[in-house]
Amino acid sequence: MWCLVVKCGIIFDIFELQTKLSKKNVLNSLIGTYDCKVDAKGRLMVPAGMKKQLMPILDAGFVLRRSVFQTCLELYPMAEWQALMQKMNTLNRFKKKNNDFIRRFSAGARIVEVDATGRLLIPKDLIGFAGIKKNIVISPSINIIEIWDKDKYEQAINEATDDFASLAEEVMGQDEESYGIS
Repeated sequence: MWCLVVKCGIIFDIFELQTKLSKKNVLNSLIGTYDCKVDAKGRLMVPAGMKKQLMPILDAGFVLRRSVFQTCLELYPMAEWQALMQKMNTLNRFKKKNNDFIRRFSAGARIVEVDATGRLLIPKDLIGFAGIKKNIVISPSINIIEIWDKDKYEQAINEATDDFASLAEEVMGQDEESYGIS
């Protein structure tokens, strides 16, 4: 949205102002993997270390959804979700595959909030999707958080250990000319 407001002869660019404000609420990266427990109602206490990192964006809320590639959940800060939705909104919905993708991607997505006591409620259908029992792992994935059943997380990490070196080389080991990190 582009909007100019004139007040007392001064032109205010609202779009630019909104962009600057929203950039303050976007996370660059999260750090730390945490073991947690979910109670019988599906509530998890956000660990203090994670909560401290999320503090600037807690009030905006989050979107919780099914992961595309794993049987885990993805917790998006609202600003990250909105940025992703802006990208997806550019897809041509008159192409069936785009429409199917949008429907599947957003299936089961829910707005969730961290309550005053630091708990986050995971809806029952998402608990079922991720196979969450009691022990879980909260693991950052740059600017979103993955929520795993502990056993499934350990299994995924152990399976990936064998070929992680070759995966790292393939993904990150590009020459500097091709903008790789190495």
